[in-house]
Amino acid sequence: MRAIVIGGGIGGLAAGAALGAQGWSVTLYERAPALQAVGAGISVAPNALRALDVLGVGDAVRELGPVQGEGGVRRADGRWLARSSVEQYAATIGVPVVVRRSDLVEILRGLLPADALRLGVIVRDVRSDAATATVVTDAGTDEADLVVCADGVNSAGRARLFPAHPGPRYSGSTAWRFVVDAPADYLSGETWGRGRLFGIQPLAGDAVYCYAAARAPAGEHADDEAGHLAEAFRGWHDPIPALLDRVTDAEVLRNDVYELREPLPAFHRGRVALLGDAAHAMTPNLGQGGCQALEDAVVLAHHVGDGGRPVEEALAAYTADRLPRTRAIVRESHRMMVMSLASAAPAVAARTFAMAAVRLLPGDPTARVFFRTAGWRPPQQERAATAG
Repeated sequence: MRAIVIGGGIGGLAAGAALGAQGWSVTLYERAPALQAVGAGISVAPNALRALDVLGVGDAVRELGPVQGEGGVRRADGRWLARSSVEQYAATIGVPVVVRRSDLVEILRGLLPADALRLGVIVRDVRSDAATATVVTDAGTDEADLVVCADGVNSAGRARLFPAHPGPRYSGSTAWRFVVDAPADYLSGETWGRGRLFGIQPLAGDAVYCYAAARAPAGEHADDEAGHLAEAFRGWHDPIPALLDRVTDAEVLRNDVYELREPLPAFHRGRVALLGDAAHAMTPNLGQGGCQALEDAVVLAHHVGDGGRPVEEALAAYTADRLPRTRAIVRESHRMMVMSLASAAPAVAARTFAMAAVRLLPGDPTARVFFRTAGWRPPQQERAATAG
């Protein structure tokens, strides 16, 4: 059986690796001339680490970065709104690690045969019939038993499969990301102000992954993004100003955030499947975008490799598994964005009150969201546990 994967990001590489492990012959098309790690760092949550365990590289990723330890959410003046500790989760669902995206991409790339990667290839069309799936590129036509579109938020494959769907919508927020050399002994977490936030995640090797978000019109950019950030977060608590003093404009990535607010009717059509942002682009506020793509990859491979059933039947099972879960996470991530980027004074006051009240409730609702999201286990592990 042969599969074509379109897109060389985290989800596409993981899908190629997972299918290869099931015995599929895989070809991966990436339009860029080289594999690129879009973004600076990534928090790999316990659910994603378990997906990576299925691929045999979970421990390798765990060794790359520090475990997210104590931290939480603060106000701009440094006062804590919510605290969290690794001890809450370590004994039950595990803890996230924070790594450079480039390191994660390199590990996933190493799972694919060198001849599986076709770089600098632009896909023009994707088609499917009862017998085969077809990919049309600038170089010609290629056929396979399965095509996986992991081509991002602006997926051409999704538009081809579901032309009536409205596609991605601007979330109303823009995001900045960068890695800075700094002592990595800072507490991890986010700081929420009025209409903007700043996040800090220590990395291995005395480096810190930083990110920020703010309400802004789509397409807006500054001539000097580093200077813009320094001004936007002037007067916020330490170490935010010090970290911003260490970064240059060339090191700052800025991207408007788009999401698929309206769920797709399915994640497949015929012999073509959608995966990652192509299927369920979400805001980054739960840190689950890449994590959900990794889940998609191992679930897809599980179904298409399960008992030799027809591809269309396997993809229907993939949709049934993934659509309800990702729909809920897209919705929860959007809700978190709205709360964290509240700007009106009454909304900010209500947010502060609500977070203070949450700490008094039995069974922290915030922790429940994390457990519900990060407690997921791959079907391969569930099957092994049942068999045991």
